[in-house]
Amino acid sequence: MAGSKHPHSDDETAAPPISLFIPMFETFRRELDEHHDRRERIVKAARDITALSKKMIFSLQRVRTLSHPLPPAVTKENHPWQSQIISLFASLTPDLQGLNVFRYQRNISGGIQEYIEAISFQHYLETQQLITFSEAQAKLPPGIKLTEDDYVLGLFDLVGELMRFAITSMATTGALPRGAPPEGGDDGEGREILTDLRSLRTCLESLYTTSRGTDFISLKRDVEKKMEVMRTCVEKVEIAVYGMIIRGGERPKGWVPDLGGG
Repeated sequence: MAGSKHPHSDDETAAPPISLFIPMFETFRRELDEHHDRRERIVKAARDITALSKKMIFSLQRVRTLSHPLPPAVTKENHPWQSQIISLFASLTPDLQGLNVFRYQRNISGGIQEYIEAISFQHYLETQQLITFSEAQAKLPPGIKLTEDDYVLGLFDLVGELMRFAITSMATTGALPRGAPPEGGDDGEGREILTDLRSLRTCLESLYTTSRGTDFISLKRDVEKKMEVMRTCVEKVEIAVYGMIIRGGERPKGWVPDLGGG
């Protein structure tokens, strides 16, 4: 009949089919959201760890002796900062398991290196020894992996702190820092810090950074950048010692050498 309306067929009222790809992309979206959230947590924690480690280092620079326990005031000041650092590392343990240890290595690396610099500086002040890899790993919570790369790069940065410690000590005491005499030693004198700096420079310069694969490229770049800084730091102490020996009697107490913008 003219003008009459026919009812819609089943094909016209059915909902459009859902693509089979949508659930797959929903999974990808969830995984990416989790990845970005995890990375942001790690980056933020690494920044906080770096800042707290620097506070520890600044406090340790008030020390003026080698091979002795830290002054109680420095220990009291550093204890809460180190506790916060350990808590931050522990909070990242679930995010740094399995393949994620390597996936987010570059994100946490800066914080680990700064912490290694702080604890190695403290270890040296107390013992006049270089902290070993196993000793440094023991200073981290279980589940946080210390790589050989971060350990070595942290030691490169340690040289700069030893340089500041040596020059500040010379300016305030008029003498190069020297450790306690060895037990049973004949000379009755401890080792000077410049001797240790030169030994550390020799060891770091012996690193061979050109024979490994593509995973070694980033470390090679970091080592090359830090190597020149490390050498400059040791040379500054040498120059300061030479000046103290040659012209030291002509300079007032508290004089600090001009090291060319260091």
